[in-house]
Amino acid sequence: MTVEDSGRDGAGAPVGERDRPPASSVAAVSIPEARGLLALATAVIVIAALYVAQEVLIPITLAVILSFVLSPLVNLLGRVGLWRMPAVVASIVVALGAIGLLGVVIGSQASSLAVDLPRYAETIGEKIRGTETFATRHVAELTKLIPGLGRPPAEPAPARPAGRSRAAPNTPMVVEMAKPEASALALASAILTPVVRPLETAVIVIVVAIFILIQKEDLRDRFIRLVGSSDLNRTTAAIDDAAQRLTRYFLSQLAVNATFGIVIGLGLWALGVPSPAVWGLLSAMLRFVPYLGPILAAIPPLALAAAVDPGWSRAVYVAMLFVVVEPLTGYAVEPLLYGHSTGLAPISVIVAAIFWTWLWGPIGLILSTPLTMCLVVVGRHARPLEFFDVLLGDRPALPAVDRFYQRLLANDPDEVLAQAETFLAERPLAEYYDTVALPALARAAYDEEQGAISRSQAAEMLDSLHEIVGEIGRAAQPAPAPHSDRGRVACVSGRGYFDDVVSRMLAQLLEREGLRARAIPCRLASRETIETLDVTEVSVFALSYVDLATPPAHLRYLVARLRQRAPGASIVAGLWPAGHNVLNDAAARAAVGADRYVTSLREAVDTTRVLAGSR
Repeated sequence: MTVEDSGRDGAGAPVGERDRPPASSVAAVSIPEARGLLALATAVIVIAALYVAQEVLIPITLAVILSFVLSPLVNLLGRVGLWRMPAVVASIVVALGAIGLLGVVIGSQASSLAVDLPRYAETIGEKIRGTETFATRHVAELTKLIPGLGRPPAEPAPARPAGRSRAAPNTPMVVEMAKPEASALALASAILTPVVRPLETAVIVIVVAIFILIQKEDLRDRFIRLVGSSDLNRTTAAIDDAAQRLTRYFLSQLAVNATFGIVIGLGLWALGVPSPAVWGLLSAMLRFVPYLGPILAAIPPLALAAAVDPGWSRAVYVAMLFVVVEPLTGYAVEPLLYGHSTGLAPISVIVAAIFWTWLWGPIGLILSTPLTMCLVVVGRHARPLEFFDVLLGDRPALPAVDRFYQRLLANDPDEVLAQAETFLAERPLAEYYDTVALPALARAAYDEEQGAISRSQAAEMLDSLHEIVGEIGRAAQPAPAPHSDRGRVACVSGRGYFDDVVSRMLAQLLEREGLRARAIPCRLASRETIETLDVTEVSVFALSYVDLATPPAHLRYLVARLRQRAPGASIVAGLWPAGHNVLNDAAARAAVGADRYVTSLREAVDTTRVLAGSR
């Protein structure tokens, strides 16, 4: 054997290449993994950038939010006749004036509150001491009643004479370094830094908001050129949706929270709690914090009510005020005013609050809802970011057809019925069957034919479907209409696994229209049993085939047998759902021989009703 042959196998391929996968398969495996790693790396880099650049991003984000809040006022002043620049300046002045007025009110009430703080602290101290005495007395009485709990107090250790006390020989000596006196510059810096930083942020926010409001159209066009100039329709829709949703959300939240603060302030004033305007404003501001805000806002008024009242009745009334007003605002006023304008799922609000608080602190907690809402809106219009809409949005993750079929596969008819009740609360039963049930059954029929689901699983699904149709028929409104004197309708099933269920759906809808209808299984119309089929007074045969994907020989023979058994009856062939049948031309329909062909249950009901009425 030569040297060249020693490196080849019997087929002539070099040794080692037989077990090597093709290059295409390697690429097919590695590309999705590389994309996943790239997405993960991108997410990590973005989160790190948000954390590192928070000193810059937080003022810009606040400025954008302020521009959304003031944009309706700027547009209103523009419609009145003001130019863009004066309208923006006037809006900023109005906002600063409102903030300054609130600051003056808070300052005046806070100063009067500070004078009485020692007296309030003494009242709270007396209540705490009284509570401790009450608890100690009752605990002592309880220990006397329970055997074995009471033990004599331990005897105190004898005191060591003063003359014999001396320090241990190895006790280290404590030495304290004297702190140098702070210079005037360091002292001024320590005092002014907590004041200057918020003022600096406020100035940046105002300046950026002014430029955003002045150049709003220019910034919009630049954004479109940057991210979506190739698809102007989708990009414009995303920008308009985000702008309208954010503006509506901010204005609605501002109105609701301001009203909440006014009601709380008036209630505290009526209850005699000092400085009610301060606590009302604090309640309005903290309510921007999801879930925890109202609880945090209630703590200071509760403590103050306990301090100014010798008893506990005023504190109880304050707690009742928050307990009544907050649920009324959250569950009645907000849904009535702006419904689900945020477009966020409840769990996503909580997760977003935790994430943005960890990232940006208290400011992130306040901004968590609007920032998450922006991500959802972007994901709704940008396919690469669609996972934001799926994970955080309030829209169903699966379409109604997928949910129907998935619950059937899980053998959970109760959830299917719950989904049907939600659908039927707004739309009719025939639409539910046509748009949800029939497409799901077509998918189930295809999977059963392809062997994707076993025969036992299909049998369980069939039992669940009969149960679902029966429950829906009993629960759907309105009640069935009285039967007419017209002939009966026989809803004959095809030989498909789920055709019997569709025939029952059709008979159910026909009964609700006042027609006498009954569902007939396929076996009762076979060659062996067709002669025993009761066709007395039958004026219309309505046939049901789900996902008829093969040449319709069986349908043609069934139509011929029914013609022979009841020559005077009309035949309506239902091929569900639309677009999934083979009778797409006139020649094929003529070969089958039915009188009418329908592709929806609503159409089948209307056609059958007309044919039954003409006989």
